[in-house]
Amino acid sequence: MDRVNQKGLRIWIIVLIIAFSVWSSSCAREAGRLWRQSKAVTAASVPPVKKPMGYGGRSMLNSATFNVLDYGAKGDGHADDTKAFEAAWAAACKVEASTIVVPSGSVFLVKPVSFSGPGCEPNIVFQLDGKIIAPTSSQQWGSGLLQWLEFTKLQGITIKGKGMIDGQGSVWWDDSVSLLINIYHSQTRPLLHILNSNSTSFDKKLVQGKMPSSKPTALRFYGSKGVTVSGITIQNSPQAHLKFDSCTSVQVYDVHVSSPGDSPNTDGIHLQNSQDVVIYSTNLACGDDCVSIQTGCSNVYIHNVNCGPGHGISIGGLGKDNTKACVSNVTVRDVTMTNTLTGVRIKTWQGGSGSVQGIKFSNIQVSQVETPIMIDQFYCDGSKCPNKTSAVAVSGIDYVNIRGSFTVKPVHFACSDSIPCTGVTLATIQLQAAAQETHSSDPHPFCWKAYGELKTTTVPPIGCLEVAKPSTTRHSNLESC
Repeated sequence: MDRVNQKGLRIWIIVLIIAFSVWSSSCAREAGRLWRQSKAVTAASVPPVKKPMGYGGRSMLNSATFNVLDYGAKGDGHADDTKAFEAAWAAACKVEASTIVVPSGSVFLVKPVSFSGPGCEPNIVFQLDGKIIAPTSSQQWGSGLLQWLEFTKLQGITIKGKGMIDGQGSVWWDDSVSLLINIYHSQTRPLLHILNSNSTSFDKKLVQGKMPSSKPTALRFYGSKGVTVSGITIQNSPQAHLKFDSCTSVQVYDVHVSSPGDSPNTDGIHLQNSQDVVIYSTNLACGDDCVSIQTGCSNVYIHNVNCGPGHGISIGGLGKDNTKACVSNVTVRDVTMTNTLTGVRIKTWQGGSGSVQGIKFSNIQVSQVETPIMIDQFYCDGSKCPNKTSAVAVSGIDYVNIRGSFTVKPVHFACSDSIPCTGVTLATIQLQAAAQETHSSDPHPFCWKAYGELKTTTVPPIGCLEVAKPSTTRHSNLESC
């Protein structure tokens, strides 16, 4: 083949190669387009994999979390959400370390309910970020109950969050208000028309609308171990706000209790037959004792608490109706009290038995408190209280660094004739009459059958404390505990 023909052949081969490359690239692009279309069609024709769903169709990212909304709660403040709470509890009860969620942004109307063990798995968390309100109709309370929200016989139970429990207690405190509210809820006619009515049906409604005589505690724990309450607000309970009965290993912190100072018997925190209790960083404003420590309590530690209004921090009343009462190892320190009836108080009924011993009150700041320091073994709630010989023995009571202002009397020690108070010590006591109360207050401390020692000089001087040991002290009460 001559040189010209060879050159032409090479050119022709190059052209074929270029043409084949272009064609191959075009085919590849078309194939890719067809493959992508095929994939899109396939994906559209296959339903997506569903996430695990909770009761009611809500996604449950954590199978151990039980939201009350998933169990039918409305959270509108009007519908009865009790059954939803009970259903959520029944499910959570079966799972160790589960969490019940009461979400923020909702108001849940809940009737009296008990979240009960035994049989529940341990370490359940009740995450309260929303608001729970109590019913205000007498029909929803029946004949009356001693508690509204109750947790019983549990091992490891925590209530925490930024939510609120509102007992709506004003309908219990004021019968006249209670009657009008219940009449309003039970009628379709305007309230003004009902009030102007002279019919007998109106009188019948008045009788039926009255709230039960038994006022419930808002939140109660019974027979449980490892109890924690933190972060929440409890307000306007019909009676005590937070109660621990027969519990061990209890922690309460960052809790807010709020009710009017004249609301009757609305203790902030009530302890009974409970041991190893710590209460701290908490604000308590109520109509009775900020903290009430009753029989059967030991190893109680209260610190960094604000109290007021209220009746102060009290041990007792103990020994009512000739009963035996035992309280020991209680420390209250770094507490402020403002506009309270008493500051730190021990109160017992005549005729009781048992003992109060190993008590320390220290670093207490009082302002406008009627009687900052008190032991009263003649406690009486207003009924007739006859004199009796037996008494709950009181011994080993230390008062250290108690300062501020009083409006009635700085110190009041009224102890039993037959079983005097012993081992009472005071140090760094500085109590001044409030400026506006100087004419009505009595700056002189009162002592009766109180024996102990002044570790430092005090303001005012407490010269009435007896230093000799009483010869009539009976030790049987101390030994019986």
